[in-house]
Amino acid sequence: MTPMDVPAPLPASRKNVSPARHSPHRRHLIPAASRCVVIALFMLTSVAAFAARPPAAAIASAHPLATRAGLDILAAGGNAFDAAIAVSAALAVVEPTSSGMGGGGFWLLQRASDNTQVMIDGRERAPLAAHRDLYLDARGNVIPRLSLDGPLAAGIPGQAAALDHLAHHYGRLPLAQNLAPAIRLARDGFVIDSRYQGMARWRLKALQQSPAAAAIFLQDNDVPTQDFVLRQPDLANTLQALADQGAKGFYTGPVAKQLVDGVRRAGGIWTLRDLADYKVIERQPIRGHYHGLTITSASPPSSGGIALLTMLNILSTYDLHKLDSASRKHLIVEAMRRAYRDRAEYLGDPDYVTIPVSRLTNPDYGAGLAASIRLDRATPSRMLPGGAEPEGGNDTTHFSIIDRNGNRVAATLSVNYPFGSGFVAPGTGVLLNDEMDDFSSKPGVANAYGLVGDQANAVAPGKRPLSSMSPTFVEDDNRVAILGTPGGSRIITMVLLGILDIDDGKPPSSWVALPRYHHQFLPDRISYEADALSEAETKALEQRGHTLKLHRKKYGNMQAVLWDIRNNTVSTASDPRGNGLAEVRQD
Repeated sequence: MTPMDVPAPLPASRKNVSPARHSPHRRHLIPAASRCVVIALFMLTSVAAFAARPPAAAIASAHPLATRAGLDILAAGGNAFDAAIAVSAALAVVEPTSSGMGGGGFWLLQRASDNTQVMIDGRERAPLAAHRDLYLDARGNVIPRLSLDGPLAAGIPGQAAALDHLAHHYGRLPLAQNLAPAIRLARDGFVIDSRYQGMARWRLKALQQSPAAAAIFLQDNDVPTQDFVLRQPDLANTLQALADQGAKGFYTGPVAKQLVDGVRRAGGIWTLRDLADYKVIERQPIRGHYHGLTITSASPPSSGGIALLTMLNILSTYDLHKLDSASRKHLIVEAMRRAYRDRAEYLGDPDYVTIPVSRLTNPDYGAGLAASIRLDRATPSRMLPGGAEPEGGNDTTHFSIIDRNGNRVAATLSVNYPFGSGFVAPGTGVLLNDEMDDFSSKPGVANAYGLVGDQANAVAPGKRPLSSMSPTFVEDDNRVAILGTPGGSRIITMVLLGILDIDDGKPPSSWVALPRYHHQFLPDRISYEADALSEAETKALEQRGHTLKLHRKKYGNMQAVLWDIRNNTVSTASDPRGNGLAEVRQD
């Protein structure tokens, strides 16, 4: 595997223009005798290109209304990138527990016309007034919940800028047209589901602390009843400002002033400069190989791509299919343990820290880590360098899209904790994230998901916090898979299990429904869903020295698409743990 096997970025002048516009067919330069050969070759190439296109489009997202919004945009002539804008904005309206205009995310793209792959980094940034000790008391101890609840927990949102960037550089349709379904949903409202009720019950206190949030998301300051229609007219107006003016409609002008005034009145530290300075960054994805599959995933400030390749490089030194199930799961857990150890030690915002990407993703490094694994014994995490002792999620959201031209998107979006910080800036309808908790408030102290970090992910002004979001493409000559999931610290291991299932030749319905197990270095234990380990496997793992914890609530909400090139079919699946919709559209 080439450790950083990524395509060179296109020059800025070419990034968003079809090559055909730069290479017109200049017929008068071709000799007449050669013309028929050129035409024949052109026809053969066109036939091959057409044959390589998917026979249908597909979208899988965490909410039926968001999936339908994306399908409507495809039917109106939009491409996968237009549909991604529509799905992202609709999810901000109908799934406020998991993402929103007050949050951010990563959009992994492949443009079919030139096979360009890029990750749109719309991750939140720390306010410029933030500092390393922002969440510590006078004695240097972390103040409980200060990085979770209220406006001080919020980073500067990136989603609005990302949607504007997608529209101007990758989509076919105007931004306003792509946002129209979300604006309608916000104005007209929709009936909430039991999932919404459960999340509102869990975050009730945080929502009650923000009068603007309580007025929108609660009913008489309490968990809404099942027939509650959630209407968000202020959010509709904010989305309309974005539709009319692009990113400026959110990051400058009246909306920006309302955001900053609301945050500062409630004890936050945002400024107008924080919003005006926000920029989307295009980053090269992380890419590697496993058993003939090409893996393309999120690059820092996501830890997903590097951790996935570290785990796959370790596992590639074994033939997992020749092992009994307990030994196979033991090895997978040991690979997880080592990748999460490296996550805590090395990873952060690449614009602020130097990350040894080539080393961490090199197969030789993976082989070295594999050499430290015993087949008969668990490696206690305390025996590996790093960390301290201290878990958490169904928040965050993911969707996967492919269009009839083969353009594809894997996008994972978040406001971090369910309902983010629980704070809405009055008049905006924007529910703010609490992504500042994804920083390491203090080296060795765990965040809400039990993840520990070091100086590489310390709070700093303008810095982007480390993430586990892992939108991913998996492909070979016969298949193209698009997948990802929410789940906090467990995101990466869920995607890993999905990749291993793809390697086994299973369909999307299997990837999304797999029983899940997870290890993240600290706390030193395997957490697992009820069906993930048999009684015999549990006993065998405990005999090897593993500590196990049954996770009684199912976790994750994977959304997946598969283009089977050999059989010329497209299939898709939505995680049965959630309420999403996966649909293939033939027209």
